Amino acid sequence: MNLLERVNGHFTASIESKKTAQKVLPEAIVAAGEMLIRCLMNNGKVLIAGNGGSAADAQHFSAELLNRFEMERPPLPAIALTVDTSTLLSIGNDYSFAEVFSKQVQALGQPQDVFIAISTSGGSPNINRAILAAQEADMTVIAISGKSGGEMATLLRENDIEIRVPGESTARIQEVHILVLHCLCDLIDYQLMGG
Repeated sequence: MNLLERVNGHFTASIESKKTAQKVLPEAIVAAGEMLIRCLMNNGKVLIAGNGGSAADAQHFSAELLNRFEMERPPLPAIALTVDTSTLLSIGNDYSFAEVFSKQVQALGQPQDVFIAISTSGGSPNINRAILAAQEADMTVIAISGKSGGEMATLLRENDIEIRVPGESTARIQEVHILVLHCLCDLIDYQLMGG
């Protein structure tokens, strides 16, 4: 296989993963968009966390809310729990890496808020502990995952929303995650500002 064939193979695989996801995810994405707009209209905020590429996705989504997505609108309250290195490192050093997000959720989360948990496998201990902390704070949770959903899928309550990307490839799951997050940005803008 030459390099051009490899690149074309990645495009094809990405397109196919999005087509597969389109068959199963839109209703959950709409429900999550409605949950987020209720949160924001009730003076709530959105807390987001993930590890690695999912941390970058958390920061990307937070930036789209705090600044703007595709239309001009007032800034919306969102916090990526992945960006404060002093907090992350002090919690990791004094307690454990598994607590770096849950302690922030305990400090910042309120009942009207939404926690977005991003994990391609659903098996990240620090994300799963943050879900439990969010539930203890009476927050609702949007879990964005892939593969089998992992432990994350077992933690969700009836009023939480799971957006689980079908597939096993981390790269393909992450590519769909960014599409899901852009859909959520669009739904928020559409509901707030109208088409």
